[in-house]
Amino acid sequence: MTPEFPGARTPDREYTIDAKGVGIAIHEWGDADAPPLMMAHGGFDFARTFDVFAPIFADAGWRVVSWDHRGHGDSAHTHLYSWEADLRDASAVFDHAAGRRAVPAIGHSKGGALCLNLADAAPFRFRKIVNIDGMPSRRPVPDVAEHERTKMLTGEITTWLDHRATTATAERKPGTVDELAERRRRMNPRLRPDWLRYLVSVGAFESNDGWRWKLDPSIRFGGFGPWRPEWALPKMASLGVPFYGLLVEHSEPMGWDTTIDDVTPYLPDGGHVEEIKGVGHFAHIEQPQATAARIMEFLGAPA
Repeated sequence: MTPEFPGARTPDREYTIDAKGVGIAIHEWGDADAPPLMMAHGGFDFARTFDVFAPIFADAGWRVVSWDHRGHGDSAHTHLYSWEADLRDASAVFDHAAGRRAVPAIGHSKGGALCLNLADAAPFRFRKIVNIDGMPSRRPVPDVAEHERTKMLTGEITTWLDHRATTATAERKPGTVDELAERRRRMNPRLRPDWLRYLVSVGAFESNDGWRWKLDPSIRFGGFGPWRPEWALPKMASLGVPFYGLLVEHSEPMGWDTTIDDVTPYLPDGGHVEEIKGVGHFAHIEQPQATAARIMEFLGAPA
C-alpha cells in the first residue's frame, strides 16, 4: 500500500515511448488536451518527485509532462550514460508531447541544466524556461581547447568502463521502506520523513529481500564526458526565450550553492533570477504552493 502524503497525486497517464531503442517512461498530470508544460527532474531523481508539484499546474489548466531520465525511475537501464544521451532522450519526449511547437519547461537541478543545453541546441522547442536551482557555477568554468577535450574524453571513457565493469551485475542494497527513506534523508535532510517514505513507495520496488531504489547502480552524475555541470551556465546568456531562475537560501548535499551574484553575469536579455528564502535545493517539495505561484506568474495562463 502506497503511503499517503498531503497533496500527492498519482499521474493521470503513465506510458513508455521508444527513444532510439531506449524505453523512456513518461508521466502526465492534467487533461490530455490541455497545453503541455514540460518538467525535467534532477539527477538521481525521477518524475514522481513531482507528485505534489505537478498537480498544482494541472489544476491550473496545464498538461504536465515529465519523464524518467534513462536509468532513473521506470525508464530503461542502458549500457552507457552520457549528457548527450539525456539530451537525445529529452528531444524524443518533446517531439512526442509537443511536436515541433514551442512549449514552456520547468527544470529542477540537473533537469534545469538539461533544459539550458537543449534550448541552446534547439531553441525552437521552448516558449519559456524556468530553472529551479539548476544553475551550477561554484567551481571555475574550465576553458578547455577542443583538442584537450579529446584527450579528456579518452580518460573519461576509460574510467567509465572500469566503473561499468565493477557495477555491471551490481544491485542496490535492499532495505525496509524506513531504511531507504533514511538513506535518502542523508542527501535531503530538510525533507519531511513522511515525504521520504512516500518517495520510496513510488521510486523503489519491492523484492523478496526488501525494497531497492530503481536507479541503475552504475549511474554516475554526468555519465562520461568531457562534461562539467558548470558548462551549462554560459549557455544562458544566449537564450532567445524568456528565462526565470530560482535559487535557494540553504545549502544541501545535492545542491549547487549557487548565488545570485554567480548567475547575474550570465542572464540573457530580459532574464530574471531570484532567491526563495527559507528553503533548500528541493524548493518545489518544501514549499510547492509558494514556488508554483511564482512560476505561474511568470508563465501566465495556459495558451
